[in-house]
Amino acid sequence: MSHPQQIIPHGHVLRYTLRERLVHWIAGVSYVYLLGTGLAFWSPWLFWLAAALGGAQVSRTLHSWAGLIFVGAVWYMYVMWAPQMKHTDDDRRWWKALKYYSTNQDEKMPPAGRYNAGQKFLFWGFFWCSLLLLLSGVFLWAPQYFAWHSLLAMRIAVLVHASAALFTIGLFMIHLYMGIFAERGAFGSVIRGDVSIAFAKRYHPTWYKEIVGESSSPRK
Repeated sequence: MSHPQQIIPHGHVLRYTLRERLVHWIAGVSYVYLLGTGLAFWSPWLFWLAAALGGAQVSRTLHSWAGLIFVGAVWYMYVMWAPQMKHTDDDRRWWKALKYYSTNQDEKMPPAGRYNAGQKFLFWGFFWCSLLLLLSGVFLWAPQYFAWHSLLAMRIAVLVHASAALFTIGLFMIHLYMGIFAERGAFGSVIRGDVSIAFAKRYHPTWYKEIVGESSSPRK
């Protein structure tokens, strides 16, 4: 699926379509709910989160359904964006220059396309973790339906579920940092859908060249 490159008035370019933004926010809201209820079940010190989210029984029931919504949204993002998430030589150079990215020295970074290597890492991390969470979560949700279930299998499912969840928490924190601090203007793009041409040129120069090339090409 091709990505949007529509130039819009006032020096802005469409970065995310309405469909992309809706799917992103469905995934985001369901993940935050899963995070709150999951932490409540994980630690007695955080059980107040379950009470704040409707009570223990409600949270336990809705946690599973929210998980299905989250996995569905992540899968839909995979359908939309997976072709654009392939790693390139520029991505490998991007990782080697990560210290410049973390200190906002963008002029020292290798060129990035619509998504840089860090964003691709987040995408694949959430995708694979969502599959692990789904597989282990189904077993934890209703172990009585699996004839092969055992105490050992239950412990493995708990370990896999918790490990994948903790990894996504790290990814989520990095995602917030990248979207709010590392790339100023990125957060607004998942609300409005557009970014400035200056944003594209600074943070995603390869994508910027594609935009300019498309907008300047003669119409047939």
